[in-house]
Amino acid sequence: MPKISLRGATMPESPIRKLVPFSEEAKKKGIKVLHLNIGQPDILPPKNVIEKINNFNIKEIQYSHSAGIKEYRIKLADYYNNLNATIDSSNILITTGGSEALNTTLNCICDPGDEIIIPDPYYANYNGFSNAANVSINAIQCSIDKKFQLPTTQQFEKKITKKTKAILICNPGNPTGALYSKKELIELSNVVKKHNLYLIADEVYREFVYDREQHTSILSLQNIEANSIVIDSVSKRYSMCGARIGAIVSKNNEIIQTALKFSQARLSPPTFGQLAAIEALNTSKEYFKKTIKEYDHRRKTLVAELNQIPGIKCPMPKGAFYCIAELPIKDAERFCQWLLEKFQFQNTTVMLAPANGFYSTKNIIKNQVRIAYVLKTEKLKLAAKIIKKGLEVYKD
Repeated sequence: MPKISLRGATMPESPIRKLVPFSEEAKKKGIKVLHLNIGQPDILPPKNVIEKINNFNIKEIQYSHSAGIKEYRIKLADYYNNLNATIDSSNILITTGGSEALNTTLNCICDPGDEIIIPDPYYANYNGFSNAANVSINAIQCSIDKKFQLPTTQQFEKKITKKTKAILICNPGNPTGALYSKKELIELSNVVKKHNLYLIADEVYREFVYDREQHTSILSLQNIEANSIVIDSVSKRYSMCGARIGAIVSKNNEIIQTALKFSQARLSPPTFGQLAAIEALNTSKEYFKKTIKEYDHRRKTLVAELNQIPGIKCPMPKGAFYCIAELPIKDAERFCQWLLEKFQFQNTTVMLAPANGFYSTKNIIKNQVRIAYVLKTEKLKLAAKIIKKGLEVYKD
């Protein structure tokens, strides 16, 4: 039998989805599963977007421009300019989700064997994208005791080698919910400028910020315009995960033109998704006010419930809709599987994402889980109760 490639064999599994077979078996037994493992919001998309999707008035379905529909890029530029940036449509390339945006970006800036530096833990699929591009991740471990704050400039500089091409951050963070301040980003921009690196910022959660904090986009940092690349998506902002529309945003024209060559090879991003995304830009501010208020309530409820459980440590996230909790056990992955296979309370169990899959192999942490607070507060309270009662009887 022919062999698959080494690249295919070493492609990492998603820690978010690897326990799916166990959740499916639980459901077959009639057990309800609360899915806190994946960032699929239960908050509905804006009504104007759903109305648009249900009433597309089109006669043909053509390829769009490989960089995306021009009307969308023009309207999206206006959105970014409201973030104190100076962006025009030529600085934007539309992609098939934020995933393609990052995958294309790595292929634009890295050669096989190059390195990128990422604060650890990080979004697990960064492993897959870097693997596909033959790029190595040089991770800087962040501590739960320090609320996963951004590493210092000294920590970043210690990691820089001749092979380093970029620093990649997610702000606000998935999986930690950490939010990086303007001061921290300015200090990081100085490192990027000094060592002539790219700074890639995954900003797909920028709307979801709490406690009167403010999000700072790297697009607003004027000293590194040629170094800055933003990864964006409509998935979380508008609860449109299945639309599969993302973007690469950069004032470095060479980046956009290089990305366009990769994009021409895949022809065009999804037409229907782009039409929905155009309409999404008309969403009222009231929609976001209500959505952020709801996530804020869920955040406070979940973290308070978790921290009342003996042995659990869970810092309060400042953004996105995730938190990481440290459990009083040795192996969180085993515990998460046990919850699905062997435990239920009120005929319900919970599916969590073991956090070891979000850490680099070198910095692997085995007693933490990532929890997405994407369900209503009543379900979050029940989930916390299930975790508490599970821990009371679980044996490592």
